[in-house]
Amino acid sequence: MKVPVQDEIRKLGKDIKKTINIMEVCGTHTMAVARSGIRNLLPENIRLLSGPGCPVCVTPQEIIDWTIELASQKDVIITTFGDMVRVPGTKESLEAHHPVIVYSARDVLGIAQNNSQKSVVFVGVGFETTSPTIAATILEAKEKNIKNFFVIPAFKLIPPALEFIASSPRVNVDGFILPGHVSTIIGSKPYEFLARKYNLPGCITGFEPVDILYGVKNILEQIVQKKAEIAIEYKRVVKPEGNQTAISILNRVFEPVDSNWRGIGKIPQSGLGLKKEFEQFDATKKFDIKNIKSKEPQGCICGEILLGVKSPYDCPLFGRKCIPGNPVGACMVSSEGACAAYYRYGITKDRRNKQTQNLLAPYE
Repeated sequence: MKVPVQDEIRKLGKDIKKTINIMEVCGTHTMAVARSGIRNLLPENIRLLSGPGCPVCVTPQEIIDWTIELASQKDVIITTFGDMVRVPGTKESLEAHHPVIVYSARDVLGIAQNNSQKSVVFVGVGFETTSPTIAATILEAKEKNIKNFFVIPAFKLIPPALEFIASSPRVNVDGFILPGHVSTIIGSKPYEFLARKYNLPGCITGFEPVDILYGVKNILEQIVQKKAEIAIEYKRVVKPEGNQTAISILNRVFEPVDSNWRGIGKIPQSGLGLKKEFEQFDATKKFDIKNIKSKEPQGCICGEILLGVKSPYDCPLFGRKCIPGNPVGACMVSSEGACAAYYRYGITKDRRNKQTQNLLAPYE
């Protein structure tokens, strides 16, 4: 059975003829694409590449090692979202130090209030989707004068990463499926440089299989019409101006800083640091930890996978030494990682995902 949009995509694929590379930026999109078998529904000349939209995956090795070193100190409680726990550091993972897993940064304030004699540190990993909630938590901590709450600022910003990809001679991308969650916060305007400066089309989509297919269709139509713009297919959630309240809170607490991305390197103004007014909550300024010697796992190509230059099955470790039960790299650990998606859903170059028809059936 077919969803009608499939036929439109196939016709567009025939009209274009050449190979088109579309990057799904968001890790949640990567999982949705893998789970539904969307790659198998597309013409052979339409390729989907996984991008750097997995916050755990792009967190550099030195942040993991720094956090592990801090966790070993007396009277320090490390709190984190679950995905960070098993990410391998240079020598071990954070799991060995029994961090407290939380579901929101605000939970950490309660832990700090109940452990006033200890320093309670939250590993601040995430994109524009989560960073406003952490900014709001910092504002609350300041208002309540909670002095033993700290954040490791490892936040990342999506638009500068896309600028890096669009301008890189290593990456061959013809269009972007833009992240729905991040876009609920920042809107569509921060992506407009992709169309204006690089003549690359983009489309913000939701996470249902049919949402993603319509996003692919929109990008292909732009290519056929020889135009480039940032479209919103996820209009039930995303507005061009974004969520101004969340943006205001974010800008109140944080400011853009240069930031390292795992396997990619330093991208200018692609991270968030605490403004001077809130530096008292910055764990990297509170704790003097030096001489961290970090090293990427030997053989891991996570950085190239995050750039869409290679796919998980290009990695010599994938499915052999690196599996979910024994992950070598962050892309296999995270629930939004490309390697985890490919492994979990049995994606290979020539195998159809058996779940495809069942997941698409409701939309026919």
